[in-house]
Amino acid sequence: MLRLAAAVALIGAAPAAAQEGRVAVLQGLDKVTARTSTFDAPVGRPVSFGTLRIVSRHCRKRPPEEPPETTAFLEIAEIRRDGPATELFSGWMFASSPALSSLEHPIYDVWVVDCRTASTSEGATSR
Repeated sequence: MLRLAAAVALIGAAPAAAQEGRVAVLQGLDKVTARTSTFDAPVGRPVSFGTLRIVSRHCRKRPPEEPPETTAFLEIAEIRRDGPATELFSGWMFASSPALSSLEHPIYDVWVVDCRTASTSEGATSR
C-alpha cells in the first residue's frame, strides 16, 4: 500500500475522464460568400449548413485541469436535388488541430469549436 501511495505521488493523480457532451459547437465557412457561421449540432440529430447535412455522433472535451482539447465524431454528407446524398466525411475532428482531420470540399469548410452539455441557440448564426 505504501508503494502505491509513493507511485501516485511520483506520477501524479490519475487523469480525469473526458467530459461527454450532448452538443458539438461547429463553425462553418462558405468560401463563395466568405461568411462564417457558428452553429450547434446536437448529438444524433442532423443539422444543415448550406447543402451539407452534418450529424454529430460523439462530442468530448477534456477537463479543465488537462491540456485543452475538444473532439467530435462527425458524419457529413452533401444533399443534392438531382440525386442521392453523397458522404463526404466520417471521422473524428479535433479543435486544436483542424487540419489533421478535415472536410475537403470546394465550397465549405467545417471544424469543431467546442462541446457543451446543452444547446444555447437554434440553427446557424452568421458572423
